[in-house]
Amino acid sequence: MTIEQTYFRKGFGLKNEVRPQIETEYQSALVERIRSRGYMDTFGDVTVRLAEEFGFCYGVDRAVDYAYETRRKFPDRKVHLVGEIIHNPHVNQRMEEMDIDFIYPDEDGNFDFSHVTSNDVVLMPAFGVTIEAFQELREKGCVLVDTTCGSVLLVWKRVEGYAKDGFTAVIHGKYTHEESRATASQVRNHPEGRYLIVRDMEEAQIVCDYIRGAEGRLSRDEFLERFGPKSSDGFDPDLHLQQIGVANQTTMLANESLAIGAQLRKAMVEAHGEEYAEQNFRSFGTICSATQERQDAVKEMMKSPPDIMVVIGGYNSSNTNHLAHMCREYTTTFHVEDAVCIDTETGKIRHKVELDAKAPEVVDEDWLPDGPFELGITAGASTPNNKVGEALMRILKIRGIELEMGPQTVDGKKVAGAGT
Repeated sequence: MTIEQTYFRKGFGLKNEVRPQIETEYQSALVERIRSRGYMDTFGDVTVRLAEEFGFCYGVDRAVDYAYETRRKFPDRKVHLVGEIIHNPHVNQRMEEMDIDFIYPDEDGNFDFSHVTSNDVVLMPAFGVTIEAFQELREKGCVLVDTTCGSVLLVWKRVEGYAKDGFTAVIHGKYTHEESRATASQVRNHPEGRYLIVRDMEEAQIVCDYIRGAEGRLSRDEFLERFGPKSSDGFDPDLHLQQIGVANQTTMLANESLAIGAQLRKAMVEAHGEEYAEQNFRSFGTICSATQERQDAVKEMMKSPPDIMVVIGGYNSSNTNHLAHMCREYTTTFHVEDAVCIDTETGKIRHKVELDAKAPEVVDEDWLPDGPFELGITAGASTPNNKVGEALMRILKIRGIELEMGPQTVDGKKVAGAGT
Protein backbone atom coordinates (compact mmCIF):
# COMPACT_ATOMS: atom_id res chain seq x y z
CA MET A 1 0.00 0.00 0.00
CA THR A 2 1.07 3.59 -0.58
CA ILE A 3 1.18 6.15 2.23
CA GLU A 4 -2.20 7.47 1.08
CA GLN A 5 -3.69 3.99 1.21
CA THR A 6 -2.64 3.32 4.80
CA TYR A 7 -4.78 6.03 6.41
CA PHE A 8 -8.58 5.79 6.45
CA ARG A 9 -11.12 8.15 8.00
CA LYS A 10 -14.23 7.23 6.02
CA GLY A 11 -14.51 3.50 6.53
CA PHE A 12 -14.28 0.92 3.78
CA GLY A 13 -17.74 1.05 2.22
CA LEU A 14 -18.80 -2.05 4.15
CA LYS A 15 -21.48 -0.41 6.31
CA ASN A 16 -24.33 -2.35 4.71
CA GLU A 17 -22.47 -5.60 5.29
CA VAL A 18 -21.80 -5.04 9.00
CA ARG A 19 -24.98 -3.18 9.88
CA PRO A 20 -27.18 -6.31 10.33
CA GLN A 21 -24.65 -7.75 12.79
CA ILE A 22 -24.41 -4.47 14.71
CA GLU A 23 -28.18 -4.11 14.93
CA THR A 24 -28.53 -7.68 16.16
CA GLU A 25 -25.88 -7.15 18.84
CA TYR A 26 -26.76 -3.65 20.02
CA GLN A 27 -30.44 -2.91 19.38
CA SER A 28 -33.45 -3.57 21.63
CA ALA A 29 -37.07 -4.10 20.61
CA LEU A 30 -38.17 -3.14 24.11
CA VAL A 31 -36.49 0.26 23.82
CA GLU A 32 -38.00 0.80 20.39
CA ARG A 33 -41.44 -0.11 21.72
CA ILE A 34 -41.22 2.52 24.46
CA ARG A 35 -39.91 5.12 22.02
CA SER A 36 -42.82 4.42 19.68
CA ARG A 37 -45.23 5.11 22.55
CA GLY A 38 -43.96 8.59 23.26
CA TYR A 39 -41.01 7.51 25.44
CA MET A 40 -43.37 6.23 28.14
CA ASP A 41 -44.92 2.83 28.81
CA THR A 42 -46.44 0.94 31.72
CA PHE A 43 -45.51 -2.55 32.88
CA GLY A 44 -47.58 -3.78 35.81
CA ASP A 45 -47.31 -1.11 38.50
CA VAL A 46 -44.15 0.41 36.96
CA THR A 47 -44.41 3.41 34.66
CA VAL A 48 -41.25 3.68 32.57
CA ARG A 49 -40.03 6.95 31.11
CA LEU A 50 -37.10 7.21 28.73
CA ALA A 51 -35.17 10.41 28.18
CA GLU A 52 -35.89 11.60 24.65
CA GLU A 53 -32.19 11.60 23.78
CA PHE A 54 -29.90 8.89 25.14
CA GLY A 55 -27.46 6.18 24.15
CA PHE A 56 -25.25 5.93 21.06
CA CYS A 57 -24.48 9.28 19.45
CA TYR A 58 -23.41 9.68 15.83
CA GLY A 59 -19.70 9.70 16.68
CA VAL A 60 -19.93 6.50 18.72
CA ASP A 61 -22.11 4.81 16.12
CA ARG A 62 -19.53 5.70 13.46
CA ALA A 63 -16.61 4.43 15.57
CA VAL A 64 -18.33 1.09 16.19
CA ASP A 65 -19.20 0.80 12.48
CA TYR A 66 -15.58 1.41 11.47
CA ALA A 67 -14.30 -1.15 13.96
CA TYR A 68 -16.59 -3.82 12.52
CA GLU A 69 -15.74 -2.76 8.96
CA THR A 70 -12.03 -2.96 9.77
CA ARG A 71 -12.30 -6.48 11.11
CA ARG A 72 -14.29 -7.45 8.00
CA LYS A 73 -11.81 -5.75 5.65
CA PHE A 74 -8.71 -7.31 7.25
CA PRO A 75 -9.79 -10.76 8.52
CA ASP A 76 -6.26 -12.19 8.51
CA ARG A 77 -4.32 -9.22 9.89
CA LYS A 78 -3.48 -8.31 13.45
CA VAL A 79 -5.78 -5.44 14.46
CA HIS A 80 -4.84 -3.21 17.39
CA LEU A 81 -6.93 -0.61 19.20
CA VAL A 82 -5.36 2.40 20.90
CA GLY A 83 -7.03 2.43 24.33
CA GLU A 84 -10.77 1.76 24.18
CA ILE A 85 -12.94 2.42 21.13
CA ILE A 86 -15.46 4.09 23.47
CA HIS A 87 -16.04 3.99 27.22
CA ASN A 88 -18.48 1.10 27.43
CA PRO A 89 -17.47 -2.29 28.86
CA HIS A 90 -19.92 -4.30 26.74
CA VAL A 91 -18.78 -2.75 23.45
CA ASN A 92 -15.12 -3.15 24.33
CA GLN A 93 -15.72 -6.79 25.28
CA ARG A 94 -17.19 -7.34 21.82
CA MET A 95 -14.03 -5.82 20.31
CA GLU A 96 -11.95 -8.33 22.26
CA GLU A 97 -14.16 -11.17 21.09
CA MET A 98 -13.48 -10.01 17.52
CA ASP A 99 -9.76 -10.63 18.21
CA ILE A 100 -8.87 -6.95 18.41
CA ASP A 101 -5.81 -6.30 20.58
CA PHE A 102 -6.14 -3.43 23.07
CA ILE A 103 -3.08 -1.24 23.66
CA TYR A 104 -3.59 0.46 27.01
CA PRO A 105 -1.65 3.52 28.21
CA ASP A 106 0.73 3.57 31.16
CA GLU A 107 0.13 5.72 34.25
CA ASP A 108 1.38 8.79 32.39
CA GLY A 109 -0.99 8.24 29.48
CA ASN A 110 1.71 7.03 27.07
CA PHE A 111 1.31 4.06 24.72
CA ASP A 112 3.88 1.41 23.86
CA PHE A 113 3.66 0.67 20.13
CA SER A 114 6.91 -1.29 19.96
CA HIS A 115 5.11 -4.52 19.03
CA VAL A 116 3.11 -2.94 16.18
CA THR A 117 4.45 -3.86 12.73
CA SER A 118 3.95 -2.46 9.25
CA ASN A 119 1.70 -5.43 8.46
CA ASP A 120 -0.73 -4.57 11.27
CA VAL A 121 -3.88 -2.49 11.37
CA VAL A 122 -4.42 0.09 14.13
CA LEU A 123 -7.77 1.56 15.15
CA MET A 124 -7.72 5.02 16.71
CA PRO A 125 -10.64 5.62 19.10
CA ALA A 126 -13.46 8.14 18.97
CA PHE A 127 -11.54 10.29 21.50
CA GLY A 128 -8.58 10.60 19.11
CA VAL A 129 -4.88 10.23 19.94
CA THR A 130 -2.13 12.72 20.63
CA ILE A 131 -0.14 14.09 17.71
CA GLU A 132 2.93 12.21 18.99
CA ALA A 133 1.10 8.87 19.03
CA PHE A 134 -0.30 9.53 15.58
CA GLN A 135 3.10 10.38 14.16
CA GLU A 136 4.73 7.31 15.70
CA LEU A 137 2.09 5.06 14.14
CA ARG A 138 2.39 6.76 10.74
CA GLU A 139 6.13 6.16 10.77
CA LYS A 140 5.56 2.44 11.29
CA GLY A 141 3.74 2.25 7.97
CA CYS A 142 0.84 0.25 9.38
CA VAL A 143 -2.76 0.74 8.25
CA LEU A 144 -4.46 3.40 10.39
CA VAL A 145 -8.23 3.59 10.77
CA ASP A 146 -9.14 6.89 12.39
CA THR A 147 -12.52 6.94 14.16
CA THR A 148 -11.94 10.31 15.89
CA CYS A 149 -15.31 12.02 16.37
CA GLY A 150 -15.99 15.07 14.21
CA SER A 151 -16.95 17.11 17.28
CA VAL A 152 -13.55 16.38 18.80
CA LEU A 153 -11.83 17.45 15.58
CA LEU A 154 -13.63 20.80 15.75
CA VAL A 155 -12.19 21.40 19.23
CA TRP A 156 -8.73 20.46 17.96
CA LYS A 157 -9.08 23.06 15.24
CA ARG A 158 -9.92 25.73 17.82
CA VAL A 159 -7.05 24.77 20.11
CA GLU A 160 -4.52 24.71 17.28
CA GLY A 161 -5.83 28.11 16.17
CA TYR A 162 -5.25 29.49 19.66
CA ALA A 163 -1.66 28.20 19.66
CA LYS A 164 -0.99 29.59 16.19
CA ASP A 165 -2.06 33.06 17.34
CA GLY A 166 -0.09 32.94 20.59
CA PHE A 167 -3.05 32.27 22.90
CA THR A 168 -2.89 29.71 25.71
CA ALA A 169 -5.63 27.09 25.41
CA VAL A 170 -7.46 26.77 28.73
CA ILE A 171 -9.28 23.45 28.44
CA HIS A 172 -12.17 22.44 30.68
CA GLY A 173 -11.68 18.71 31.07
CA LYS A 174 -10.04 15.83 32.92
CA TYR A 175 -6.32 15.92 32.27
CA THR A 176 -6.11 12.11 32.50
CA HIS A 177 -8.85 11.59 29.89
CA GLU A 178 -7.74 10.43 26.42
CA GLU A 179 -9.70 13.18 24.70
CA SER A 180 -8.25 15.98 26.81
CA ARG A 181 -4.72 14.66 26.28
CA ALA A 182 -5.26 14.47 22.54
CA THR A 183 -6.84 17.94 22.47
CA ALA A 184 -4.07 19.53 24.52
CA SER A 185 -1.43 17.97 22.25
CA GLN A 186 -2.70 20.03 19.32
CA VAL A 187 -0.90 23.10 20.68
CA ARG A 188 2.38 21.30 19.97
CA ASN A 189 1.81 21.83 16.27
CA HIS A 190 3.29 25.25 17.03
CA PRO A 191 6.59 25.73 18.90
CA GLU A 192 5.22 28.31 21.33
CA GLY A 193 1.87 26.60 21.88
CA ARG A 194 0.66 26.39 25.50
CA TYR A 195 -2.24 24.77 27.33
CA LEU A 196 -3.72 24.55 30.82
CA ILE A 197 -6.40 22.01 31.78
CA VAL A 198 -8.92 22.85 34.52
CA ARG A 199 -11.13 20.13 35.95
CA ASP A 200 -14.02 22.22 37.30
CA MET A 201 -15.12 25.63 38.51
CA GLU A 202 -13.02 25.31 41.66
CA GLU A 203 -9.83 24.99 39.63
CA ALA A 204 -11.00 27.66 37.20
CA GLN A 205 -11.41 30.07 40.13
CA ILE A 206 -7.81 29.47 41.15
CA VAL A 207 -6.78 30.53 37.64
CA CYS A 208 -9.12 33.54 37.79
CA ASP A 209 -7.64 34.65 41.12
CA TYR A 210 -4.16 34.45 39.63
CA ILE A 211 -5.17 36.49 36.59
CA ARG A 212 -6.76 39.24 38.65
CA GLY A 213 -3.98 39.20 41.27
CA ALA A 214 -6.44 38.53 44.05
CA GLU A 215 -5.34 38.68 47.66
CA GLY A 216 -4.52 35.22 48.94
CA ARG A 217 -4.00 33.77 45.47
CA LEU A 218 -1.52 30.97 44.95
CA SER A 219 2.08 32.01 44.52
CA ARG A 220 3.73 31.26 41.19
CA ASP A 221 5.43 28.17 42.65
CA GLU A 222 2.20 26.97 44.26
CA PHE A 223 0.36 27.47 41.01
CA LEU A 224 2.93 25.44 39.09
CA GLU A 225 2.81 22.69 41.71
CA ARG A 226 -0.99 22.55 41.48
CA PHE A 227 -1.19 22.59 37.68
CA GLY A 228 2.17 21.09 36.70
CA PRO A 229 0.78 17.82 35.28
CA LYS A 230 -2.15 19.71 33.78
CA SER A 231 -0.16 22.23 31.76
CA SER A 232 2.31 22.31 28.89
CA ASP A 233 6.06 22.07 29.44
CA GLY A 234 7.56 25.38 30.46
CA PHE A 235 4.21 26.87 31.41
CA ASP A 236 4.58 30.21 33.20
CA PRO A 237 1.35 31.67 34.62
CA ASP A 238 2.86 35.17 34.65
CA LEU A 239 3.40 35.00 30.89
CA HIS A 240 0.93 32.48 29.54
CA LEU A 241 -2.26 33.77 31.13
CA GLN A 242 -1.95 37.09 29.31
CA GLN A 243 -3.82 35.76 26.26
CA ILE A 244 -6.20 32.82 26.65
CA GLY A 245 -8.66 30.90 24.54
CA VAL A 246 -11.22 28.60 26.16
CA ALA A 247 -12.09 25.12 24.92
CA ASN A 248 -13.36 21.94 26.52
CA GLN A 249 -13.50 18.19 26.49
CA THR A 250 -16.67 17.64 24.47
CA THR A 251 -18.39 15.53 27.13
CA MET A 252 -18.24 17.96 30.05
CA LEU A 253 -21.27 19.64 31.59
CA ALA A 254 -22.23 22.32 29.09
CA ASN A 255 -23.40 24.87 31.66
CA GLU A 256 -20.19 24.48 33.66
CA SER A 257 -18.01 24.97 30.58
CA LEU A 258 -19.91 28.16 29.70
CA ALA A 259 -19.68 29.41 33.28
CA ILE A 260 -15.94 28.75 33.41
CA GLY A 261 -15.43 30.71 30.21
CA ALA A 262 -17.48 33.60 31.58
CA GLN A 263 -15.50 33.69 34.83
CA LEU A 264 -12.16 33.66 33.03
CA ARG A 265 -13.23 36.56 30.85
CA LYS A 266 -14.53 38.46 33.88
CA ALA A 267 -11.18 37.99 35.63
CA MET A 268 -9.34 39.33 32.60
CA VAL A 269 -11.63 42.38 32.48
CA GLU A 270 -11.06 43.05 36.18
CA ALA A 271 -7.30 42.72 35.75
CA HIS A 272 -6.78 44.60 32.49
CA GLY A 273 -10.02 46.24 31.38
CA GLU A 274 -12.73 45.49 28.83
CA GLU A 275 -10.74 46.62 25.80
CA TYR A 276 -7.85 44.33 26.72
CA ALA A 277 -10.18 41.36 27.24
CA GLU A 278 -11.80 42.02 23.88
CA GLN A 279 -8.43 41.56 22.20
CA ASN A 280 -6.89 38.86 24.37
CA PHE A 281 -9.72 36.49 25.33
CA ARG A 282 -11.41 34.00 23.02
CA SER A 283 -14.12 31.44 23.60
CA PHE A 284 -16.09 29.19 21.28
CA GLY A 285 -18.79 26.69 22.17
CA THR A 286 -17.10 23.31 21.83
CA ILE A 287 -19.55 21.01 23.67
CA CYS A 288 -20.69 18.46 21.10
CA SER A 289 -24.34 18.60 20.05
CA ALA A 290 -25.01 15.01 21.18
CA THR A 291 -23.73 15.73 24.70
CA GLN A 292 -25.83 18.89 24.81
CA GLU A 293 -28.94 17.07 23.57
CA ARG A 294 -28.62 14.33 26.19
CA GLN A 295 -28.12 16.84 28.98
CA ASP A 296 -31.07 18.90 27.73
CA ALA A 297 -33.25 15.77 27.63
CA VAL A 298 -32.44 15.06 31.27
CA LYS A 299 -33.26 18.68 32.22
CA GLU A 300 -36.63 18.33 30.49
CA MET A 301 -37.28 15.03 32.24
CA MET A 302 -36.47 16.55 35.63
CA LYS A 303 -39.24 19.13 35.29
CA SER A 304 -41.32 16.26 36.66
CA PRO A 305 -38.75 13.91 38.20
CA PRO A 306 -39.45 10.17 38.30
CA ASP A 307 -39.33 8.37 41.65
CA ILE A 308 -36.22 6.45 40.62
CA MET A 309 -33.66 7.27 37.93
CA VAL A 310 -31.31 4.69 36.45
CA VAL A 311 -28.38 5.95 34.37
CA ILE A 312 -26.56 3.31 32.33
CA GLY A 313 -23.00 3.67 31.09
CA GLY A 314 -19.33 3.10 31.79
CA TYR A 315 -17.97 4.41 35.06
CA ASN A 316 -15.10 5.97 33.11
CA SER A 317 -17.51 7.63 30.67
CA SER A 318 -17.40 11.37 31.30
CA ASN A 319 -20.74 12.17 29.67
CA THR A 320 -22.49 9.35 31.58
CA ASN A 321 -21.08 10.55 34.89
CA HIS A 322 -22.38 14.03 34.21
CA LEU A 323 -25.85 12.74 33.36
CA ALA A 324 -25.92 10.88 36.68
CA HIS A 325 -24.73 13.98 38.51
CA MET A 326 -27.53 16.04 36.97
CA CYS A 327 -30.17 13.45 37.90
CA ARG A 328 -28.99 13.22 41.53
CA GLU A 329 -29.89 16.87 42.01
CA TYR A 330 -33.56 16.00 41.49
CA THR A 331 -34.28 12.39 42.44
CA THR A 332 -32.88 9.10 43.76
CA THR A 333 -30.38 8.04 41.09
CA PHE A 334 -28.46 4.83 40.41
CA HIS A 335 -25.55 4.89 37.94
CA VAL A 336 -24.82 1.34 36.76
CA GLU A 337 -21.98 0.48 34.44
CA ASP A 338 -23.84 -2.41 32.85
CA ALA A 339 -27.17 -4.21 33.11
CA VAL A 340 -25.50 -7.05 35.05
CA CYS A 341 -25.11 -4.64 37.98
CA ILE A 342 -28.80 -5.33 38.60
CA ASP A 343 -29.02 -8.79 40.20
CA THR A 344 -32.32 -10.52 39.49
CA GLU A 345 -31.59 -13.30 42.01
CA THR A 346 -31.00 -11.10 45.06
CA GLY A 347 -32.76 -7.94 43.89
CA LYS A 348 -29.65 -5.93 44.73
CA ILE A 349 -28.05 -3.22 42.63
CA ARG A 350 -24.37 -2.34 42.33
CA HIS A 351 -23.81 1.28 41.41
CA LYS A 352 -21.51 4.28 41.69
CA VAL A 353 -22.54 7.28 43.74
CA GLU A 354 -19.62 9.66 43.15
CA LEU A 355 -18.57 11.62 40.05
CA ASP A 356 -15.02 10.27 40.28
CA ALA A 357 -14.61 7.43 37.76
CA LYS A 358 -12.42 5.52 40.22
CA ALA A 359 -14.92 5.73 43.08
CA PRO A 360 -15.88 2.27 44.42
CA GLU A 361 -19.25 0.72 43.75
CA VAL A 362 -21.82 0.45 46.52
CA VAL A 363 -24.52 -2.18 46.86
CA ASP A 364 -28.13 -1.42 47.75
CA GLU A 365 -30.99 -3.79 48.43
CA ASP A 366 -34.70 -3.01 48.69
CA TRP A 367 -33.99 -0.05 46.43
CA LEU A 368 -37.29 -0.18 44.55
CA PRO A 369 -40.41 1.44 46.10
CA ASP A 370 -43.10 -0.90 47.46
CA GLY A 371 -46.08 0.55 45.61
CA PRO A 372 -46.58 1.80 42.06
CA PHE A 373 -43.74 4.04 40.98
CA GLU A 374 -42.26 5.89 38.05
CA LEU A 375 -38.91 4.72 36.70
CA GLY A 376 -36.77 7.05 34.58
CA ILE A 377 -33.96 5.78 32.36
CA THR A 378 -31.20 7.44 30.41
CA ALA A 379 -27.85 6.28 29.11
CA GLY A 380 -24.51 7.75 28.13
CA ALA A 381 -23.51 8.32 24.51
CA SER A 382 -21.41 5.14 24.58
CA THR A 383 -24.21 2.85 25.79
CA PRO A 384 -25.96 0.62 23.24
CA ASN A 385 -29.73 0.16 23.36
CA ASN A 386 -29.48 -3.54 24.14
CA LYS A 387 -27.96 -2.70 27.53
CA VAL A 388 -30.76 -0.23 28.21
CA GLY A 389 -33.33 -2.88 27.34
CA GLU A 390 -31.58 -5.53 29.42
CA ALA A 391 -31.36 -3.23 32.46
CA LEU A 392 -35.07 -2.49 32.25
CA MET A 393 -35.95 -6.18 31.91
CA ARG A 394 -33.88 -6.99 34.99
CA ILE A 395 -35.64 -4.30 37.02
CA LEU A 396 -39.04 -5.55 35.92
CA LYS A 397 -38.05 -9.13 36.74
CA ILE A 398 -37.15 -8.10 40.29
CA ARG A 399 -40.64 -6.62 40.40
CA GLY A 400 -42.09 -9.95 39.30
CA ILE A 401 -42.86 -8.75 35.76
CA GLU A 402 -41.57 -11.10 33.06
CA LEU A 403 -41.24 -9.94 29.46
CA GLU A 404 -40.95 -12.36 26.56
CA MET A 405 -37.49 -12.56 25.02
CA GLY A 406 -36.70 -13.15 21.37
CA PRO A 407 -37.29 -11.33 18.06
CA GLN A 408 -40.13 -8.86 18.10
CA THR A 409 -41.85 -6.53 15.67
CA VAL A 410 -42.13 -2.82 16.32
CA ASP A 411 -44.18 -0.71 13.94
CA GLY A 412 -44.15 -3.53 11.44
CA LYS A 413 -40.36 -3.96 11.49
CA LYS A 414 -38.55 -6.96 12.89
CA VAL A 415 -35.88 -5.97 15.38
CA ALA A 416 -33.64 -7.66 17.91
CA GLY A 417 -35.00 -9.25 21.06
CA ALA A 418 -36.20 -7.09 23.91
CA GLY A 419 -33.37 -8.05 26.17
CA THR A 420 -30.62 -8.46 23.64
